[in-house]
Amino acid sequence: MAKIRVLTVDDSALMRQVLAQLLSKDRDIEVVGSAPDPFIARQKIKALNPDVITLDVEMPKMDGLTFLEKLMAGHPMPVVMVSSLTEAGCQTTLRALELGAVDFITKPKIDLREGMEEVAQDLIAKIKAAAMAKVRGTGVGGRGKAEPLASRLLPLASSAMIKTTDTIIAIGASTGGTEALRAVLEVLPPNTPPIIVTQHMPERFTKTFADRLNQLCRISVKEAEDGDSVLPGHALIAPGSYHMTLVRSGARYSVRLNQDPPVNRHRPSVDVMFDSVASYAGANTIGVILTGMGGDGAKGMLAMKQSGAYTIAQDEASCVVFGMPKEAIKMGGVDKILPLDDIPAAMLAHASRSERAA
Repeated sequence: MAKIRVLTVDDSALMRQVLAQLLSKDRDIEVVGSAPDPFIARQKIKALNPDVITLDVEMPKMDGLTFLEKLMAGHPMPVVMVSSLTEAGCQTTLRALELGAVDFITKPKIDLREGMEEVAQDLIAKIKAAAMAKVRGTGVGGRGKAEPLASRLLPLASSAMIKTTDTIIAIGASTGGTEALRAVLEVLPPNTPPIIVTQHMPERFTKTFADRLNQLCRISVKEAEDGDSVLPGHALIAPGSYHMTLVRSGARYSVRLNQDPPVNRHRPSVDVMFDSVASYAGANTIGVILTGMGGDGAKGMLAMKQSGAYTIAQDEASCVVFGMPKEAIKMGGVDKILPLDDIPAAMLAHASRSERAA
């Protein structure tokens, strides 16, 4: 199998050196070149034709976002962003994902060399996923020629659905998931059944991500806090570095957070959330697994289905990376495989049927 050809773009000579050393340790990756700024990067892309680019957010002459937007408009290719953990860095990185970046890693605050060693395996996994990802070119604004949002908004759910909090929707996602979640949540009506979400993402980023969705959606979206109630018209997103589980006390559902060891190398883990949903809510739930690398969520989705839940997986054609849905399907935990754009209506339709049956 041919090696994955990587071009690193970063204004720091040390960072370029560290990235080259770390990535070259993997036998499936070849660092074919580096560039200190987007202008040289553009020349290197034409000359070297890399499979994946790592791109720093903050650079001289032209910032990473501007370069990414131009790249995705004229020469779409897989990009993994290199971001800082500052609030501004979080905002910029989320914008990069909107513009078409496949994924991102965060720079360590101190001791660059040792810090990057700690995230090396994660970086390598993301580059390998990016090499297989579906990258779609975008027009100005990053959303290509998608239908206008107003034409995709779903109508208010039936009144029966808001008389109970029994129906709960649990959604898991990873690589490509920030934009997939946006596509699902932003079209939902304000009286949608309660939603809990686990998206693989570091701490700080989940708060920025939730706040961003809250501005775009008709439902309320927030980063979950320990003990938050699970309510209609609200979506709770698991905080980075914390597992989120569903619990029940009488008729009231809420979420609990913990820092137990990572599951499937992830914290938060989709499996952890899905398992708790299967245990505490069973047949009164809808499980959705979206784009992402790896197999996190497959076992948990099977547990949900076995407990009577209705389960949906995003189809391969609309996934950025068809890893997590594929594993859930292979394991037999999926009732329905759907394109991303069809998932919101399918969730509401099933919830409505469930409420009428109840």
